[in-house]
Amino acid sequence: SGMAAIFYAVAAITSAGQNLVTGDKLYGGTYTQFSHTLRRFGIDARFVDSGDPANFERAIDENTRLLYTESVGNPKGNVDDIEGIAEVAHRHRIPFVVDNTVTPPPLFNPFEHGVDIAVYSLTKMIGGHGTSIGGAVVDKGCFDWKAAGRYAELTEPDPSYHGVNFWETFGSREGMVPGSAYLAKIRLGLLRDLGAALSPFNSWLFLQGLETLPLRARAHAANALSVARFLDAHPAVDSVDYAGLTGHPDHARAQRYFPLGPGAVLGFEIKGGLEAGKRFIESVKLASHVANILDAKTLVIHPASTTHQQLTPVEQLKAGVTPGLIRISVGIEHIDDILSDLEQALRAARAAV
Repeated sequence: SGMAAIFYAVAAITSAGQNLVTGDKLYGGTYTQFSHTLRRFGIDARFVDSGDPANFERAIDENTRLLYTESVGNPKGNVDDIEGIAEVAHRHRIPFVVDNTVTPPPLFNPFEHGVDIAVYSLTKMIGGHGTSIGGAVVDKGCFDWKAAGRYAELTEPDPSYHGVNFWETFGSREGMVPGSAYLAKIRLGLLRDLGAALSPFNSWLFLQGLETLPLRARAHAANALSVARFLDAHPAVDSVDYAGLTGHPDHARAQRYFPLGPGAVLGFEIKGGLEAGKRFIESVKLASHVANILDAKTLVIHPASTTHQQLTPVEQLKAGVTPGLIRISVGIEHIDDILSDLEQALRAARAAV
């Protein structure tokens, strides 16, 4: 799964007593994994406001193993200074890991902007049809683990795998695939020992999704911008979080990183708060009330009571989740059908409050 990919990406190079520095506007499952599960293993996740790369730098110490953020915050819709954070990471000789689930290529190639490792939930736009669960860890192959001088897991003999030195065997030999050392450590250690591996059939389904990803990604992004503009002008809506809108504080950055559009997941605050949000969810007809995102179908959900319900109210607000926030994953149906469904659901929500 995508959550297993994130855990593997961290655990491959992080042990008890060490830490990672992460942005605070994360998918609820990631926030919980970092703030609770990793801490049970003695790994400290240091949450910072990701809007300023300097916040990452201030939290780094000699035990920091990686920096982490999302390409577009889910569900807040923020776009961080990816290149600025990458500069901080590389200045301290630590890798920069980005969850690029919501903006896979062709929407965004993180490796062109300083990212060292990308993680994905394949379940989302890459698979594209909500049929399978899977995750991936992708290493650009340019991070020099040996020169960093702090990653003995990769540069010293590994007693769990016949004493192999992953860097010497897979990372520094001519003709080896870039990134092989780090990925071999994951495959031959964590994946072997913990067993979060894709089945052949799910792998085949993801390969089918990859074949149409470029077409679907463009359709998702185009529809999302139309939906965001529609909601932004609607009298029943207080605010819209989508960096594709000119009024969004991260709009200029989104244009630079995501010329085709910053994905297809957006949030909006409906007038009437929690009760109006519930009525909206109950009233959609074309859209589905599902916790998944980036299916070919349009999906809606109320994060505070679903994807982020395990967080405290304070944690929810830090993650960008307010009581009246509605998250929409815009699908690839005809845009007129999507807007018609949203309009009638908004009318129903207004009538209920």
